[in-house]
Amino acid sequence: MKDLKHLYYFEQLLQDANNDLVRQAQANGRHPIGYTCFHMPEVLLNLDNCFSVRLRAPNTGSMEIATYYMSNSSCEYSRALLERAMEGNYQFLDAMAGVDACEAMNRCMENMELLQTHDPNKKNYFWTNTDVVYSDDEVSVKHTVEQLSRKLLKELNEKYGIDVSDESIRKAVKLHNEICDVITAIGEFRKLPNPPITGYEFAVLCLATYVCPKDMILDKLRETLEEIKTRESDEKLAQRIRVVVVGSEIDNPDLIKLIEDNGALVVADRFCYGSLPGRKPITLTDDEDALTQICRFYLHETECPRQCAQHRVKHRHDYVRQLVDEYNADGVIYEQMKFCTYWSYERTLSAYVIRNDFGIPTLSIDRPYTVSGSGQLRTRIQAFVENVEIKKIKAAREQQKEVK
Repeated sequence: MKDLKHLYYFEQLLQDANNDLVRQAQANGRHPIGYTCFHMPEVLLNLDNCFSVRLRAPNTGSMEIATYYMSNSSCEYSRALLERAMEGNYQFLDAMAGVDACEAMNRCMENMELLQTHDPNKKNYFWTNTDVVYSDDEVSVKHTVEQLSRKLLKELNEKYGIDVSDESIRKAVKLHNEICDVITAIGEFRKLPNPPITGYEFAVLCLATYVCPKDMILDKLRETLEEIKTRESDEKLAQRIRVVVVGSEIDNPDLIKLIEDNGALVVADRFCYGSLPGRKPITLTDDEDALTQICRFYLHETECPRQCAQHRVKHRHDYVRQLVDEYNADGVIYEQMKFCTYWSYERTLSAYVIRNDFGIPTLSIDRPYTVSGSGQLRTRIQAFVENVEIKKIKAAREQQKEVK
């Protein structure tokens, strides 16, 4: 297929947390707010002249210093962030909006604050850490509203004079939905038998929407959507199988590229930093304040194993099966960052359910933060692709026999 016009541009935005658009926006008086988790409503970090930056650690090398502070049994994602923070990579931020999601990230944020990894010249800089509840009932919604009102919106207003009114929140939702609509429209092409966009390309586009001011990339995303509408698929690039990737943080498209280089086209991204559900539009009504509706939306839409109520566990299993059907996938790859407490349990249980109860071929893997040089991971993906491919061939033969 012909290269997407703006793909290189978006790839370059992923090379540094403090990318060109972040620097440009900050030079114009806007405030970058860092965050790491879906449970911190992204849309609330884009009020007025603020913009959200979901933290990543591109080009990570050694994590020895972070390991000293956090131990080698902490997930590599949290250690990578701490390592880069100590190197000064996040000093461009004007605030850090954390959540009490897991012990590893709590420890990471704690060390960032204690080690004063922010710019000491920023007198209004603040850290915040809000609770994350275990379910999605109305009591949980009310608690989340209280937490975000007191620990985030109040701080933004007092420190930087940010307009946190209902009108301002609704305006931020409108921009958020415009981004979501474009990404969703692009993602719809992945349901086609031979999509005009690869999983890697989609991952690059989607990731870019998390790491820089959304209004500054909207035009290029819309132009890319129009380009894809008329892009001719290359039959020679058709992959041997189609897979849904499910799991924890994938903030680097290299993992998607590794999967596709070994014969599995990634057609759906149900992982942290993906589009499902991260790029689902937020619907607001006029009969209730916007903040409450936003909190309810994030609690209802999260696919995080942090929510351990039984109906949420069942929902996550059913959702994966739904995606397999909707995107005509041949199998599922469940992945987790090594030493992730929540996802290690979720991956083990869910992979069993999807494989044995639903009859869907499933590969279950734990992986390092940096995957480009992982020969073991490559071998396991190759074996999975071959296994699924053989099953498809046998099923086709059996079907032919029945027809005769």
